[in-house]
Amino acid sequence: MTKIKGWQVLAIGNSKTPKDWNLKGAIYLSLDVQAQLGFRVVDYLPYDSYVRKTVGYLFAIQHGAQKIYDVDDRGDVIDNDIGKHFDVELIGEGARQEVILQYSHENPNRTVVNPYIHFGQRSVWPRGLPLEKVGDIGHEEFYTEVFGGKQFIQQGISNGLPDVDSIFYFTRKAALEAFDIRFDDRAPKVALPQGTMVPVNSFNTIFHSSAFWGLMLPVSVSTMASDVLRGYWAQRLLWEVGGYVVVYPPTAHRYDRVEAYPFSEEKDLHVNVGRLVNFLVAWRSNKHRLFEKILELSYVMAEEGFWTEKDVQFTAAWLQDLLAVGYQQPRLMSLELDRPRANIGHGDRKEFVPQKLPSVHLGVEEVGMVNYEIGNLIRWRKNFGNVVLIMFCSGSVERTALEWRLLYGRIFKTVIILSGEKNVDLAVEEGQLDYIYKYLPKYFDRYSSADGFLFLQDDTVLNYWTLLQADKSKLWITNKVSKSWTSVSVAGNSDWFVKQADMVKKVVATMPAHFQVNYKESVKDQQSLTICNSEVFYVPRHFVPDFVDLVNLVGGLDIHHKVAIPMFFLAMDSPQNFDSVFNSMRYKQKLQSNSTSFYSAEAPAIHPWNVSSEQDFIRLIRIMAADPAQQQNVEKYLLFLFPL
Repeated sequence: MTKIKGWQVLAIGNSKTPKDWNLKGAIYLSLDVQAQLGFRVVDYLPYDSYVRKTVGYLFAIQHGAQKIYDVDDRGDVIDNDIGKHFDVELIGEGARQEVILQYSHENPNRTVVNPYIHFGQRSVWPRGLPLEKVGDIGHEEFYTEVFGGKQFIQQGISNGLPDVDSIFYFTRKAALEAFDIRFDDRAPKVALPQGTMVPVNSFNTIFHSSAFWGLMLPVSVSTMASDVLRGYWAQRLLWEVGGYVVVYPPTAHRYDRVEAYPFSEEKDLHVNVGRLVNFLVAWRSNKHRLFEKILELSYVMAEEGFWTEKDVQFTAAWLQDLLAVGYQQPRLMSLELDRPRANIGHGDRKEFVPQKLPSVHLGVEEVGMVNYEIGNLIRWRKNFGNVVLIMFCSGSVERTALEWRLLYGRIFKTVIILSGEKNVDLAVEEGQLDYIYKYLPKYFDRYSSADGFLFLQDDTVLNYWTLLQADKSKLWITNKVSKSWTSVSVAGNSDWFVKQADMVKKVVATMPAHFQVNYKESVKDQQSLTICNSEVFYVPRHFVPDFVDLVNLVGGLDIHHKVAIPMFFLAMDSPQNFDSVFNSMRYKQKLQSNSTSFYSAEAPAIHPWNVSSEQDFIRLIRIMAADPAQQQNVEKYLLFLFPL
């Protein structure tokens, strides 16, 4: 990079940088030099993080930089020419009159897009794309156009290892295989209209002086989330000064060093980014100067939990430092967000059909198979896209909650994670497994338009592709799985069974007539107690009021989950009307080590299966996504892990 003409390389060190690091042609700011520069932000920066680049941004602005190319240390600029695709100069009549292709604003509900589709890779997604958007793989019906000159933030695509998240990285290739993904360098650059966002990183991005205020890397979130949160935050504020983001064809080649990094480093993205985008698009400010708006937004983002108060203080220090080095804040421009959107006439519609370039999926070259995979995804999403999955995690949620949400979140309307302890950072809610049914009405009410609710315990793996034929208007439960659903004689049994049976009799006696009839027709022996381990069951929407009524009848009684659920199901409907989908699940009572031979892709569910760490999770994914030649009739040839 030091050989690229017209640019000055500025390298920023942290505590991991060798003491004797130097490079001819580069300016190097060591930790000691950074401390001597007098910037307020230094007090907030961790010593071992790349967010220390914040000091470098201020140093560059102080020394007259008019544009900053934000780049990491593992990439090469293609042809040593930053201007080959980027718009390095925005000044002049030619720059202002240039017409740039732009995503359509026709759909007001679309707030974020995957730019990789435009550049030929429709089943690759960038780090920071909300999980629920990964399944949107169709190309644009049409684009519009916008004049150039205001593309103050320019995001370049990277060949080789593009900016993908850990989920893509861990699950789309063999462990020791390096990614070498190529994008279409002939596809035109594309702009984002107000109201629509795109993930922006710090790996291959140009900021022009009008957007220098947007270079601040937040310090209270994980390092793998910092630049993406900055990108969304800056995009929203960019609209206030009439600017926009443009995404460009490949401008760099990043090399995959085949390094592992934990899922947990990205939790701030996977848990919060979808909510963040919606929040930012809806956010409004009445402040009259840009820096006032910036500070207000940072404060509200802390209130909403996207970062902490530390970043509010850091924002204030950053803005003070900008003013101190002589930066002039841009003037505000009127926003178009609240105006009626202009109709897009036929003549305004511009067509561009992206190429479909080869990629790598689970070590398999993408040819005709990708159409098969995407066809599966569409079917799965169509079938379960309005079903809520409620999952209880018995183990450490720090090690598994995020992974479970990622596994199932691409298919279901939403995934709710419950555990014995609440975890705000991972969006895990508190619940007691022994009485979990008492928590369900809250989620029934929260998602009142859902087709149904599927409950799952984390010691059970759900093969959702086998559920496509199940009737979503019926109840699903393991009533034909003998080791899960059993009838226990109360006579001569322990006090616990006796007490549970007595409470069941009390509830049944208070049931409306139709519930009593259903229950008593199914339970002929009044001296027996029906037990169901209830690892997995489904309640369709039209049975939700019945379920809620039965929960209310239980009230404060201490009826265990394993007793209450079969009682509810027998009262709501006759077992002969239950869907048989779970009859063929793989089931053993005793816990065992996770075994490839025990797993079956044809079974609707597998129990027990223990996942207590990221390593366990990755092993599970590899088993689920095994070569279809080893698993007959596996429709899932999972674009897996996360059906994309």
